[in-house]
Amino acid sequence: MKFIILGCGSSMGVPRPDGFYGNCDPNNKKNHRTRCSALFQTSDENILIDTSPDLRQQLLRHKIKKINKVLYSHMHGDQTHGINDLRSFFINSRKPIDVYADKFTSNYLVKTFSYIFKSYTKEYPATLKLNKLKNDFSTLNNNRKIKIKSVEVDHGKIRSNCFIIDKKLAYISDVSKIYKKDYKYFKNLKYLIIDCLWYNFHPSHFNLENSLSMIEEFKPKRAILTNLSPVLDYKVLKKLLPKNVIPAHDGLTIEL
Repeated sequence: MKFIILGCGSSMGVPRPDGFYGNCDPNNKKNHRTRCSALFQTSDENILIDTSPDLRQQLLRHKIKKINKVLYSHMHGDQTHGINDLRSFFINSRKPIDVYADKFTSNYLVKTFSYIFKSYTKEYPATLKLNKLKNDFSTLNNNRKIKIKSVEVDHGKIRSNCFIIDKKLAYISDVSKIYKKDYKYFKNLKYLIIDCLWYNFHPSHFNLENSLSMIEEFKPKRAILTNLSPVLDYKVLKKLLPKNVIPAHDGLTIEL
């Protein structure tokens, strides 16, 4: 099994569309960040987490030929607006792809991308099937059931969902608060991938202090910081981190 961080950049990526790199050294490829999406691969399925606006570029880079399911963390544009790029996978399979989202995200997707979920003509059929995101579901890897748990967290004024895979890896891309009642799900994992926007306070994201505090609380074997803004240069940030913590970079792949 593999978990691939397809993109680890904040809402405008690094560089931003206006070419702004902020503190990031443009000569370091690990500072070139597309918006957040991730891919969980088993022997049976490719499960995509979020459809960032950079999804096409991400899928081409990793030569992804199929998408079986899509899990949405939340409704924001930097997690959803690459949804059109799933159409080619429908064309290949001629079967609508199952996507899973909470109530608020589902309402947003249907309102904003109604043509994707409803067949208007024979030439343009529905390409995706919308399903309710459950707290617990599973996939298969070489005939072994792999459990995936979704846990709701605060992301500023909205809720976001993070995903825990096989009790080994947690992916928390957008978070401002994790509820104490859910701490037990994040304890002693092999990998914790967690939001870290920048150094200062932000109302909708963890900053470096918040992220390191949660890492200290949960004690994973290894932690990876994602959703990185132009404020955070890869090399500078890495020097500030404990040995078991690293910044993410696009394409970072974890063998599970």
